[in-house]
Amino acid sequence: MVGGALIVLFGATTARLFVWSPIDAPARVDAVVALGGDPGQRRAHYALELVRSGLAPVAVISLGGKRAVPCPTHPRSERVICFRAHPLDTRGEAQYVARLARQRHWNQLLVVSERSQTTRARLLFTRCTSAHLHMVPVSDPASHIVYDVVYEWGALAKALVLHRSC
Repeated sequence: MVGGALIVLFGATTARLFVWSPIDAPARVDAVVALGGDPGQRRAHYALELVRSGLAPVAVISLGGKRAVPCPTHPRSERVICFRAHPLDTRGEAQYVARLARQRHWNQLLVVSERSQTTRARLLFTRCTSAHLHMVPVSDPASHIVYDVVYEWGALAKALVLHRSC
């Protein structure tokens, strides 16, 4: 009985944190941030779409991930800042963007992540910057969802236990 209840609780928690995590509606912000680790650059392309639609004057795109990817092509009329975080993870991306936000006096950021990464990205960016965050994820590829959820459990535990500051 208790085992069944724990399984249901674990499943509900997993769904809430990684499958149906809280997200925000796109809004006018100072910058759109696309997190890296996306070989197909879906997040970067979505960030550029949001800039083109007038929601922000600049896209900040992380080139992080196992394989280096080029800064996406864009018209000269669009302002794009591409970077490679150090450390090469979401925490490093949050640290870099927080420094950039302080330097440029940005008060609102729209962060594009994978849906499964939204909870952890919100936690890390909240620790690093006082800017108001709007989390607008892209959908995880269906073929990756099990891997992504397992990965996010470990990464969230690391963020809560080992790296408790920005």
